[in-house]
Amino acid sequence: MSERMAELLEERRVAPSILSADFSRLGEQVDEVLAAGARVIHVDVMDGHFVPPITIGPLVAGSIADRVHAAGGAVDVHLMIEAPERHIEEFARAGADSITFHDEATPHTNRTLGAIRELGCLAGIAINPGTPAESLAELRGHADIALCMTVNPGWGGQAYIEGSADKVRRLAGLIGDAKIEVDGGIDPETAGSVADAGASLFVAGSAIFSDKNPGEAYTRIVAAADAT
Repeated sequence: MSERMAELLEERRVAPSILSADFSRLGEQVDEVLAAGARVIHVDVMDGHFVPPITIGPLVAGSIADRVHAAGGAVDVHLMIEAPERHIEEFARAGADSITFHDEATPHTNRTLGAIRELGCLAGIAINPGTPAESLAELRGHADIALCMTVNPGWGGQAYIEGSADKVRRLAGLIGDAKIEVDGGIDPETAGSVADAGASLFVAGSAIFSDKNPGEAYTRIVAAADAT
């Protein structure tokens, strides 16, 4: 699992987030962005505690994993939940190729990153807009992905927080070889600045799935980010 994701992340990628998909035709919409070239599908998990909304769990991640893997893609799970260490095994079993959790959600960040790797997934650590980039300095070498939230987590469709590119730039000097992922308000107008700052994985939800043609919306963000 981690080998597939690591290979994909050798190039810049746009990761459509199914948080904004039409769940009555989730498989169809995933197939549409895969056909347009997407190879990383982002799964946002919220528990109603760490963030107010409740979204989806391992059953939904598992329901799309086979079709994503059959297309040569990977499932990128983002846990916005308290005590994420209690749930990583379920998501690994469901077919996750990478699992990212929040630095603010557990005191056991180092241990949890190691446990995710032991499950065969790439391990990611995320920080909220109000958390300093420097908080991840001690995790250099332990995380494969560093996710910089460019909105406050909880809801899709929020406006990108200006100044996020500067934070991405600072993060790039702190986390070693980890890939920098950005999530929130990413669209053709904002992708370029965070790409220039050092991001290489760009999560986009409403900018893709709220469009009448998600495949075309995906390709516009790919072009803006100079991604694959």
